[in-house]
Amino acid sequence: MATRYLSVDIGGSSIKYALMDGAGLILEKGAEETPTNGLTPFMAVLSEIVARYQDRINGIAVAAPGKIGADHSTIHFGGALPFLDGLDLRQALANQFDGPVVVENDGKAAALAELWLGNLKGIENGAAVVLGTGIGGGVILGGRLLYGSHQQAGEFSFMSSHYDEPQFIKAAAGSTGSAVRLVRTIGTMAQLADPGDGHAVFELISSKKEPAWTIFKQYTQRIAALILSIQAVVDVDRYVIGGGISAQPIVVKQINQAYSDLLSENEIIEKTLTRPEIVTAKFQNDANLYGALYSYLLFMDK
Repeated sequence: MATRYLSVDIGGSSIKYALMDGAGLILEKGAEETPTNGLTPFMAVLSEIVARYQDRINGIAVAAPGKIGADHSTIHFGGALPFLDGLDLRQALANQFDGPVVVENDGKAAALAELWLGNLKGIENGAAVVLGTGIGGGVILGGRLLYGSHQQAGEFSFMSSHYDEPQFIKAAAGSTGSAVRLVRTIGTMAQLADPGDGHAVFELISSKKEPAWTIFKQYTQRIAALILSIQAVVDVDRYVIGGGISAQPIVVKQINQAYSDLLSENEIIEKTLTRPEIVTAKFQNDANLYGALYSYLLFMDK
């Protein structure tokens, strides 16, 4: 039997899954609504997905929110799904599936997808910045994903954008750089029937309607400043921008413009920090499926 894997992406609204081969080819895929009312209904849905494939697969790869332990199995905090806190997924699925189960943080999975088959392939030093509810991602140094001493490298959401704010979390990049908040802010001000309608919001942005255009420009200035701050520490060659809004070409175009403006306005920065490339990530909605599988393959190869 050919080697097959089940890759699962646990999100706040949906659990995506795919049957994949070792080269990253998606053979089948689907999605189920994520139960948000507790661990028991959540595990019931996940177990049902596993049951569909358990006789056809050699292993299970999972991308999950929250900090993932060094065991690549235990979820801490759980992000938008706090009931996942403390869940050892390998153990939780042991009675159902006796093969390997490997869990990766969702932001790091997005970075690994780009490193494996995307726009960081062949890049020795790079980073992925994923714009969503918060800001996830990962840093690639020496061709490897950086985990750090406590598995938390690349948690860009917790970088401060305003050191004088007494409530740190209000000034954290995950709040000020939230793509979901950007869309909802513009949608509310434009009095859209659905303030969270991203397509309608980007129609306003693309036509440079006010105040949408000014709010969007301020947002991209914050993201450019975040990238510059990361660059000052890790000095990489390329940043890939992921997340749902990155599908809009104007996002990366305006981040590049804002980054260039930062340099032109600050000669000392321009002369000190070499400008990295800032490009759109290759993978959009399926990024974590690819990245989870690559994390699995790397873990099993240790």
